[in-house]
Amino acid sequence: MNTTPAQLIERFYHEVWNTGDEDVARQILHKDFVFRGSLGSERNGPEGFIDYLRAVRGSLPDFVCNIQEIVTEGHRAVARMEFVGTHGGTFYGVPQTGAKITWAGAAFFTTDGRQITELWVLGDIDAVKRQLGLQDGGDFSAG
Repeated sequence: MNTTPAQLIERFYHEVWNTGDEDVARQILHKDFVFRGSLGSERNGPEGFIDYLRAVRGSLPDFVCNIQEIVTEGHRAVARMEFVGTHGGTFYGVPQTGAKITWAGAAFFTTDGRQITELWVLGDIDAVKRQLGLQDGGDFSAG
């Protein structure tokens, strides 16, 4: 049965990320899935992604991904995202602060009509680092 990219994206965020459901991850991620997230290196296959999921949720135990918008074309889609979590474990080398952190991102998906085959996520890592106290947060200014 074919599944639209939008349906797969909604399951990926609502069921996998927001609840940590590893079984759903194994169902909707292709065996040769390629993942590149802005918080880490490339991961391959459902199990490689699940390791990443566990690491992020270990640092941000209540981590939630809020879909702002999905745009699709054929078997490809882009999702505009908001990521939110409470800093409950070491993250970017910073010990737990209990602070809520929020950042924006965009996720680029490729599907095969049944599963997600590739995902590349670009997140506002500068916002994460500022909220963890790792940067001063200065704005760009032309000289």
